Amino acid sequence: MSSIAAVPAAPSGRRVLADVIARPSSRGRALAVDAALVLAGAAVVALLAQVEIPLWPVPITGQTLGVIIVGASLGAWRGAAALTTYMVLGLAGLPIFAGLTGSLAAIAKPSFGFVIGFIFAAFIAGWFAERAWDRRPALAFVGFAAASVVPFLFGIPYLAFVLNVTLGLELTFWQVLEAGLFPFIIGGLVKAGIAALIIPGAWALVRKVDASKKA
Repeated sequence: MSSIAAVPAAPSGRRVLADVIARPSSRGRALAVDAALVLAGAAVVALLAQVEIPLWPVPITGQTLGVIIVGASLGAWRGAAALTTYMVLGLAGLPIFAGLTGSLAAIAKPSFGFVIGFIFAAFIAGWFAERAWDRRPALAFVGFAAASVVPFLFGIPYLAFVLNVTLGLELTFWQVLEAGLFPFIIGGLVKAGIAALIIPGAWALVRKVDASKKA
């Protein structure tokens, strides 16, 4: 039996890399597999969060790359669950945010809006992956670049609120963009490009292994 055929029937084009894993027949064990995948996804993001270039008020980190890879690998809902788990565990005090930090005080940081946005970015990356956009580098890049935009939709307003309302800095809209958007554009595109090589490459490996089993 091929590695993909071992997966229970699913809507056409909706399988993601995590679904290549042969799932247990019992519901309880299948849920345990999903829980393990979610925790593994949170761990990947936590690890890449420590790849950091210090920058005020928001550091450049590897988190976005982790968010895209986790979302695309696990699918929309499991990806979002992994990033929700990451956020909750960090707020609970585990040192998994950038700079090996983690506490409820992270809510007051200008960068925390991006952490919220990661949940939705993972969902979007997974949504594209479930529609097989992750099989080809060009399509994957488009989908992953779109997912990379999502954290800014949450992060920039949050950044502006913390800096202007909480800290009273009175930054203009342009200054907020200079602090929370412009330094990250090129890096975001690079991360989307890296993910657009990794995920389709993983699928190519799956197809190669599958073909060797059929031979």
